[in-house]
Order: sequence, then C-alpha cells, then structure tokens
Amino acid sequence: MPRSDEAEAFFVAVYETIQQIPYGKVTSYGHIAKLAGYPSRPRQVGVALKHLSTDPQAEFNGSNVPWQRVINSQGVISQREVVSGMRRQADVLRGEGVTVDEDRQGTMSVDFREFGWFPAVEDSDEDE
Repeated sequence: MPRSDEAEAFFVAVYETIQQIPYGKVTSYGHIAKLAGYPSRPRQVGVALKHLSTDPQAEFNGSNVPWQRVINSQGVISQREVVSGMRRQADVLRGEGVTVDEDRQGTMSVDFREFGWFPAVEDSDEDE
C-alpha cells in the first residue's frame, strides 16, 4: 500500500537525517525526530526504520541509510520481534568500532558519552 504524501515526506526527512550520523557514532530515535523537524514523533522514527527498503535500487535502503546508528534514549538497542535483529545491529555497530555492552539479561547498550552524536536542534514549527 502506498504511503500518503505526508507519510512519505516524514520517511524521507527521517532517512536523510539518519544519513548524517557519522560512522562510529549513535543517536536516539528522539533526537532523529527533533533533527528531522518532528520532535513529537520518535516512535514513528522506529516505524520508518522498520519499513526501510532492503532493495539496493530504492532511493533509501539498508545500505545507504545507517539504521544501526539509531538506538533508544537510554542508549539501548531496542527489542525486536526477532532477537537476531538486536544482535545484528550490535554486530554492525561493533564493526564500526562502537563498544556494545551486553548484560546478563541480554540488554545491549552503548555509552552515549563516548559514542553519542547529538548536534544542536533548530527550532521546529511542528508543535505550533
């Protein structure tokens, strides 16, 4: 089912913003939402990533949008329907030199103080 123009604009803004995250750095869904101009929509950032194309011919896809660099606001790799998705994200981040710690419960986390990317956010009109 095709996306509405509004949803497509949101997805494009999210993907373009994620493309700015430097190699070896991570940021939060909420910070991506703010940078993209949608500060009240961090959960929808996750939805956009869930729908990121795997087709290398697509304008935005898993090879040109560094999806792995987006984690939750506590510095934790978010739970997935399939646990292997968390491990895959951790492995890709480790490949970029990011330290991913795992506790006894299987929670995988990244130290934002060392690896966080949080550039200043310009004012947004979204909530006005």
